[in-house]
Amino acid sequence: MQRIVLITTGGTIEKTYDERTGELANRRSQVDRMLQELRLEGVAVEVVELMSKDSLEMTDDDRARVVAAVRQAEADDADHTLAGIVVLHGTDTLTSTGRRLHDELGQPKVAVVLTGAMRPFEMKRSDALQNLTESLFASRLLAPGVYCVSHGRTLPFPGVAKDRELGTFVAVET
Repeated sequence: MQRIVLITTGGTIEKTYDERTGELANRRSQVDRMLQELRLEGVAVEVVELMSKDSLEMTDDDRARVVAAVRQAEADDADHTLAGIVVLHGTDTLTSTGRRLHDELGQPKVAVVLTGAMRPFEMKRSDALQNLTESLFASRLLAPGVYCVSHGRTLPFPGVAKDRELGTFVAVET
């Protein structure tokens, strides 16, 4: 059985609506609800709930925690079943974390895939489940490296930017 470590940091993908206050906020991870929607054969997903933050609120220390969590996932692979690592992240600063992972990890043992959503999982027309599904699949197939997977695209770091007008991530020259 292959294993994927899924590190959650919050972001829009995991925001929930509070009827009392009328706000969307990161309160708790929604990843278990998302995973229940999927049929995953031959793979076990290990969820690491690292934090639950809007990515605009993430600090350098938070990004260091993401790097450390990825390193820990690789270090914990004594049985060599780790097939990939997926990081759920807010889209506003996903590229900052991706660049940091690329710069600090050197050559990871497996593909490290960052993804998020433009609309929360619990909203209609959300891209959350699509992006999560694509990321889980891609993490098992891609060569070791750091990538952004979103909306049917796989983009390697460095060279990824959020295009706010298109509402997706695009490749850019570095």
